[in-house]
Amino acid sequence: MTEDQSAYEHPLVAARLAKVEAMRAAGEEPYPVNFERTDTAAQLHAMYGELPPSTDTGNRVSVAGRLMNTRDIGSLVFGVLQDGSGQIQLFVEADRLGDRFADFDDLDPGDWIGAEGEVVTTKRGELSVRVERFVLLAKGLRPLPEKWHGLTDVEKRHRYRHVDLLVNEDARMVMRRRVDVVQSIRKSLLDRGYLEVETPVLHHVPSGGLATPFVTHHDALGMDMFLRIALELHLKRLIVGGADRVFEIGRVFRNEGVSPRHNPEFTMLELYEALADYEDMATLTEALVVEAAERVLGTTDITYDGRPMSLKAPWRRLDYVGAVAEATGADWDPAMPIKEARKQAVAAGVEVEDPWGTGRIIAEVFESVVQDTIWEPTFVLDFPEEISPLARRHRSRPGLTERFEVIVAGNELANAFSELNDPVEQRRRFETQAAARAAGDHEAHPMDEDFLRALEYGMPPTGGMGMGIDRLVMLLTDQPSIREVVLFPHLRPE
Repeated sequence: MTEDQSAYEHPLVAARLAKVEAMRAAGEEPYPVNFERTDTAAQLHAMYGELPPSTDTGNRVSVAGRLMNTRDIGSLVFGVLQDGSGQIQLFVEADRLGDRFADFDDLDPGDWIGAEGEVVTTKRGELSVRVERFVLLAKGLRPLPEKWHGLTDVEKRHRYRHVDLLVNEDARMVMRRRVDVVQSIRKSLLDRGYLEVETPVLHHVPSGGLATPFVTHHDALGMDMFLRIALELHLKRLIVGGADRVFEIGRVFRNEGVSPRHNPEFTMLELYEALADYEDMATLTEALVVEAAERVLGTTDITYDGRPMSLKAPWRRLDYVGAVAEATGADWDPAMPIKEARKQAVAAGVEVEDPWGTGRIIAEVFESVVQDTIWEPTFVLDFPEEISPLARRHRSRPGLTERFEVIVAGNELANAFSELNDPVEQRRRFETQAAARAAGDHEAHPMDEDFLRALEYGMPPTGGMGMGIDRLVMLLTDQPSIREVVLFPHLRPE
């Protein structure tokens, strides 16, 4: 049957519904309230995994999970019970269960059951629970897919993630490692004295990044609001308010295209540290990734997309404008006339849009001819001011800012600045961005008077960094698409 087919139309479902009705007619509840479990599958394997074959432990346990399949050999039934930690075999004997043996044999794959019995090993050494009592906890009406591993329809796996997780160990591994990665980052930052905070998801101004926002409406206030595109400006307000080190791991939303690298909502880490600069952020970024790899994988030597990669620090450094010049064989300068920049971009095979200035053109050329050539983690340093409205001017390179991106396997992983804290200069940058928006660049940064007001109270020298959690998980789980690491990616309705 198909996942979207009405359950009541399929004969297999009708047969399972009939079992539910028969149980209720006999005074039994197919969806009871609770069950007391003493051990998980993983705990049993940890405690008894070294037992020799044909061992009776005398230890009685209760387990609960989904019955994935059964194997009937007459007076014996072997079942595979799966819970959130793994799988354990159920060893069911007719002479032990008596009249209930037929009831167990009548269970269907996908049913949730609880079972009690002794921990044993079979003649083949399989760790098992010899079932003395069992109870149906939830009847599964839809049958599990028989050949889910062989499906080539990736969209179906993403659309019905609940089924994917049921039968696909790789999907469960990615889910667990994502949790481990987030926990590692949180531990690394808390150990360094950072405060974890929460900031608003609904914004009056879609600020903190260069992206198209989602628009919603607040009925009580009678005003449009925006789902946040970044965490940045509220976290900087906290630095103004006296917090020295803050971070947030949260969802952000960008109304942009969907691709292997992009999902309309994704998870960002953003952090800010008073009295730091982008060099400090580089050191911290390396440490967060290295510590996550070591905690989650036990190594910094990984394989991604079939190629070896080392995450070990120190990472390579690459000059942003210099890399564009080397790749195109032409001289580039953020101060060069726009006409000349357009000409050189076209010669490099890059299309240019009317509102773009020289800095934005350089950025497009970088993304087109340089970014995909970068494999191992690389700090790409010193971006043009035009595309960095929130970054401090470079202390020694006119026209550039103290900003880096970390590029890995052609993907942007992190973005960091020495933060701009001059309110007069920040206003000028916002005004320049506002002019670009008026000229048709919908991703240009809008004017944010409330943030400017906060800066006018004085923000200390600050370093800030943002990292895409989804892309880090992709890297550490060797996944080619962001949809594999987001539990419920967005898809068109069927």
